[in-house]
Amino acid sequence: MANGVMLLAGCTVHTGGDGVSVSGETERSTQIVAREKVAKAEMVQAEFGMGAGTLKLRGGAKEFFEGEFAYNVPSWKPQVRYEGTGFRGRLTVQQGSGGTQIGNMRNDWVMKLANDIPLDLVVRCGAGENELDLHELTLRSAEVHLGAGKVDMDLRLAPKKDVDVKIEGGVGEAKVRVPASVAVVAEASGGLGDIEVHGLKKDGNRWVNDAYGKGGPTIRLTVKGGIGSIRIEAE
Repeated sequence: MANGVMLLAGCTVHTGGDGVSVSGETERSTQIVAREKVAKAEMVQAEFGMGAGTLKLRGGAKEFFEGEFAYNVPSWKPQVRYEGTGFRGRLTVQQGSGGTQIGNMRNDWVMKLANDIPLDLVVRCGAGENELDLHELTLRSAEVHLGAGKVDMDLRLAPKKDVDVKIEGGVGEAKVRVPASVAVVAEASGGLGDIEVHGLKKDGNRWVNDAYGKGGPTIRLTVKGGIGSIRIEAE
């Protein structure tokens, strides 16, 4: 279990008998999963789930996981757990549940992961703004499930092995940046939304960049659009 430090700001949020949560003063929580907890893990599955708010995730953590959270509905306090068995570990960061909320809501997550730990990443984004700057991480795979919000995803990786990335669209918008100098092959299928691809060339039912087919690791991107729009750009 991660160690947590909670800073209270005189919360005045209350929940009525009808299950309605009213926003109040902001609470802040810092959560850390120490690097020593994952010392024996050859790979870690990291899962993040937020219903509504602002989610920012990037590399650069000194420990394995470092998160700062701010929220003004107590039931939204995120639960951070790490479990390790043998050579595998699992990190979960999940928004707490609550009833119907009224008032001005705040739910902000700013999180970092260590660059050098191999990761299988799963992110479930709800309504709000989401920034996934993954270019420094050691990704084995990634799954992103979009809700009704916006997602800006930086996949300009420099991988040593192939990486599989799957994105499933909801009713929101997503921008995905991929590298021009690393082999990329993308397959995209739309629902009711739009899928735009820039900087990649069409090759049958897929898109590839100039580095594809010339050896070296490959980023394999699969996108399934929903009602929203998805934009893929090679930079």
